[in-house]
This record gives sequence, structure tokens and C-alpha cells, in this order.
Amino acid sequence: MADGEAGAYREFKALAEAADRKFARARDLPLYGGGDHHSRKAFKAYTRLWRLQQERRRELVAGGLRRWEIGEVASRIGQLYYARYLRTAEPRSLVGAYVFYEAIYSRGYFGAAAGAEGGGRHQALLIRYKELRFIARFLVVAMLMRRAEAVDHLAGRLRAFVEESKVAYPKTNFKEWKQVLQELGRFLKADGAYKGSRSLRYDNLFDSYPSNLASIARFHSKRVLKLKEAVLTSYRRNEVKFTELTLDTFRMLQCLEWEPTGSYQIAAKELTENGTVSDQSGPSGLIDIHLSAEISDGGLPSNPQKAIIYHPTVSHLLAVLATICEELSQDSILLIYISASGSAEQNMASQKYASSSSSHARAASFPIDKPNSHMSSDNHLWLGPRGSGGPNNLYPEDLIPFTRYPLFLVIDSENSHAFKAIHNAEKGEPAALLLSPRISSAMPGVESTGHGSQFTYFLTAPMQAFCQLAGITSDIDTDTYANAENILFSAFEEYEGILCTSVGLNNVWGQILPDPFLRRLILRFGISPTGLRIIWKKKEGGSLICFKLDYQGLSIAPGIPKSELRRRNKSHLDTQRSEKRATYDSTEIQQKSTTSEAWQKVYLLSSSALLFPPRGA
Repeated sequence: MADGEAGAYREFKALAEAADRKFARARDLPLYGGGDHHSRKAFKAYTRLWRLQQERRRELVAGGLRRWEIGEVASRIGQLYYARYLRTAEPRSLVGAYVFYEAIYSRGYFGAAAGAEGGGRHQALLIRYKELRFIARFLVVAMLMRRAEAVDHLAGRLRAFVEESKVAYPKTNFKEWKQVLQELGRFLKADGAYKGSRSLRYDNLFDSYPSNLASIARFHSKRVLKLKEAVLTSYRRNEVKFTELTLDTFRMLQCLEWEPTGSYQIAAKELTENGTVSDQSGPSGLIDIHLSAEISDGGLPSNPQKAIIYHPTVSHLLAVLATICEELSQDSILLIYISASGSAEQNMASQKYASSSSSHARAASFPIDKPNSHMSSDNHLWLGPRGSGGPNNLYPEDLIPFTRYPLFLVIDSENSHAFKAIHNAEKGEPAALLLSPRISSAMPGVESTGHGSQFTYFLTAPMQAFCQLAGITSDIDTDTYANAENILFSAFEEYEGILCTSVGLNNVWGQILPDPFLRRLILRFGISPTGLRIIWKKKEGGSLICFKLDYQGLSIAPGIPKSELRRRNKSHLDTQRSEKRATYDSTEIQQKSTTSEAWQKVYLLSSSALLFPPRGA
């Protein structure tokens, strides 16, 4: 081995060790409240390392550089891109992560290295673990990119690779990865229930209604708040999740982003198990590290920055809120989304009726609560593992200090009603509250869905939520689904027009309606309570029956006087009243009723929130 070749490899190893130290510091920092400095330093170090292996590849290979080491560097760069996406919500950073992960997978950096490695079984096992973790990370990015074919392929590859590893290393315990596969299966079953459906992200083509733009513009003459920061967290036992991303936060994360267009939609490559993807750069590793910097979409505003907290303690959550509030600008509003159980006892009780594979879905969608209960367990959320205790309880009073800043609070829990206490108790800024409906009695006969929280599902994907509630499967006719979606869009457009032209609209809502993300959540909230009034259950004969549930709207809904709503909808009410009454009085609807007539019934159910607002609205 020539001295130049050995020297090049020593330089590579020294730079790799320095970059790894910077990466560790950046990785250990939270993805909120600063930390960009360490992330930039780590990215700069890996940029230098990547360029070195590009420019001196032949010398490095001759000096002992192995393919898995190149894959490890590329994987770290992909992780930095993904961390930047989580920190800044920049779509181009997510694209950057996908590009690097796809290149690693298609070139088989880890797989080829494991097969050709001569450093012994221990070294090969370590490389195998690296590849398992890499595929799991790639899966998360592919799911966020909505690459259905890539997700299906990677999921199959991960399952096969775990089985191969168990055979190759029979004395090694892969129990953890078996659990990962179980979580992945539940997650993909829930997230992929309606493949081909529209993205959860905000799309101007579908989510913006030109007929109401002039009405929305009138709010700009007064104070207008923009959504620039959001805190998303979910803590439920047995909830649907993959790695540290729960299904509820996964949906809400996408719901608070713009749908990318133009150059963001990079061409998808066909992923193959042996890495035979067409690759112009071949084995040279010429992946452009600045590729994502060249991808831009000037027509879209920036996405709100989001802090996604996985299973936090109460003190951790409050610390995050305090940090973010300190950095909140004067024209900004902070969205706080919390999906959690009411208490340990309620969560355990609700699981009595749930199967072992989908107990979270029952606890989330159909929690158990007594109608007139005034127990102390119904005045807080429960953020904790098994057992219960004061340190794990989040009370409405814990959030009141943060009302010195504008807050948009979304609580998804059977105890959400407790957070009405925040109303009129604010310390400076009136808070906007969207609280999930409260189910007043146990529903032991209702089937568990495994689709995550029903309320969050309505807020992020209302059409899919209606389908899931009605028991309509993913094999629904495409035209029927599209027609039903257009009907729902029309209901949203009409409801938006009423909100934006209302004389009696509370200023709390008036100053946030111009924000497209918040306006869309408010519109869907106005529809979802009615959808949640109807729980569809299979009967023995194969038909469906309706169950009516309580709704606790009161002051949380936009303050439009009933008289105005009824006046605006009088003609519509007169023409539809008899048909609507027939819909409610009917106790049986055929299970396969996917015709336009059935969807008209869905529309009538959804539009009743517009016709008859909740008491106190």
C-alpha cells in the first residue's frame, strides 16, 4: 500500500471521527429553541468528508475504505437533513434526506458490505444493525413524502431482512425488531386504509375557496395572527406508532404544511432488493450534497415550525412550551396539540372492550366515561406510563400561564371538556380552543378501528374519517369517492362563507381566520362534531345502525349567533328538512351503500353542523 493511499485513508478516518463527535452533539440537542449552530457545524464536517471521498475515491479504496463506511457517511447526512426538516419544516430538507437514503439503498452500501465483509461475524452483525436502522429511518421519510410504492417495498424488505438476520444469527435476540415490525404493520394498516386519497397537506387547489377570498380579506384591516409555531404531542397506551412518530402527530404534522408543487415532486425511482436502480453516478458516490438547496418553490410561504414531542412528561412539555413562547413574535400564534388519555383508570377500563392488537383505537375513539360523573379523574390529561400519579397529570391550570401569548389549543381526549376552564381565565390573550367531543357512555359493541384518534382523523382527513366511520373500505369506487369529496368541499366552502361574513364573530376567531391552516382546522371542527354524533356498527344481518353521541361544544365554537345561521340557511333548511329527518330516523343503511344517494346522506349529516350549531354557539 502506497503512503499516499494510506495517508488518504488516515485523513478520512480522522475527519470521520471529528464529524461523528459534532453529529453526536447536534443529535442530543432538542429540535426546538436553538441548536442550529451545532447542526450547521456537523453538516459542514460531513460536507468536507463527503467531498474528500468523492475527489479521492480511488486512493481511499486502495487504502482500505469500505463501502459500508461510505454508506454510514451518507446516512449521517440524510439524518442531518431530516433533523433540519423537523427543526425548520423546510420541504427541501425532507427531499434531501430522501435523496441520500434512496441512493444508499439503491447502491446497497450496507448490504454489499455485509456480504463481502471479512472482519468476522461481529463486524458483519454491527453492519446488519446499521442497515436495519437505516431502513427504518428511510421508511419514516418515505411515509412523510407519501411515496406509497417505496413504503410498501421498504416495509417488505425490512420484514425479510429481519427474518434473514434471525437465521444468520440464531443466538442474537431480534425481539426488538419483531416489535418494530408489529408497530409498522399497525401503522401502515391505519395510514394506508385509503390509498390514493388526497394528501393531508394544505393544497390551494382544493383547500382554498376563491368565492370567500374577499370576505377573508376584511380581517386584515385589524390585528391578524399567523401560525408560525406548533407543539405536537401524543401520549396514549398502545397507540398506533412507528419508531417515535405516533399516527396522530404524523397526521397533524402533515396537516400543518403546504402541499409541495413543481420541482419538489422529484421523480420516484423503482427500489429493488438488489439495488439495480438506474444510477448515473454508479459506485462513485457522486450524490450532490447541495441538491435540496437548489429545490425551491417561491409560490409557497414557509411552513410553521413544529416541535414534535414523543411521550413527554408534564414537566418536559411545560418546559418546551416556555422555551417556544419566549421566542414567539408579536404577530404569531402558538398551536398546541395534545392527544392523550384522561386518566390511567379510564384508559385501562376502555381496553376491556378492545382487542389486544387495537386497544389504542378503542381508547382513543370510544373512551369510557359516565354521563354525570364528577370524579376528580375527569379534570386532567394523563401523560405517563403504567400506573398513575400527580406528576403525570396535566391540568388546564398548567397551561393558563402561557395564555400571556396567543394560543390555539387543540385537545383530543375524553377529558377535553376540563380545558373549558381556560376560557375567561386567560392572563393576557384570549385563547382559541378546539376540544374533542365527549362520549357519555360506554360503547362495548362498537368495533375497534385501529385508525388512531377519531377526532384528529376528522381534523386532518375528514373524508377518510367519514368513510372509516361508515365502514366503507378502501375499495370504494374512485368516482364515487371524488363526488363525495366535492360535496364535502362545498359544505366547507359554505361554512367558511358564513364564518367570514358573520357580524357577530368573536374577535378571537376573527384574528386567526386569515391563516389558512387555522381556518381549515376550524372548518373541519365545525363539521366533525356532527360526524362524531354517528357511530356506525355492523348488525348481524350485515346492515348498519346509528348511535347518537353527546357533543360538548358550548363556547369553544366560533361565536356566530344562532339567529344569523338560521336566517342564512332558512331556504336550504326548508328544502332539505324532510329528507334530513328521514336520514336521522332511519335505523338501517345498507353496508355497501356507496352510491351518490348514500353520499348525499353523508352530506346531510355533515352539513347539520352548519344548519344547527351546537348549543351555546
